[in-house]
Amino acid sequence: MRVLLVEDAQGMRKLICTMLQGMGFKDVLEAEDGSVAWQQLEKYDVDMVLTDWNMPVMDGLQLVEKIRNSPNYDELPIIMFTARATKEDVLHALQTGVDTYITKPFTPQQLSTKIKS
Repeated sequence: MRVLLVEDAQGMRKLICTMLQGMGFKDVLEAEDGSVAWQQLEKYDVDMVLTDWNMPVMDGLQLVEKIRNSPNYDELPIIMFTARATKEDVLHALQTGVDTYITKPFTPQQLSTKIKS
């Protein structure tokens, strides 16, 4: 299973990548913003997207909208992780097309539970 991890902070990207590898995901593509992520999606077959919300160039919500507006990716599972934790933010992300939402900071167990759901 190939996972696309989209996060602008290199340290956080490395931490989440380590969590994913610990869960058995060996094929993790990384992108520092939504624009690079979109290029990765067009280049590689991806089974799941994990994206941050707040990023430069193209943020996570813009990426989710672009993915959901493309017939090629309408079934692609998307998990959003972010420090934005208000009820309104969660609802907005879910309405945009995110499958599930996890707030930072999170543990490997919390991430694993969200991936399995």
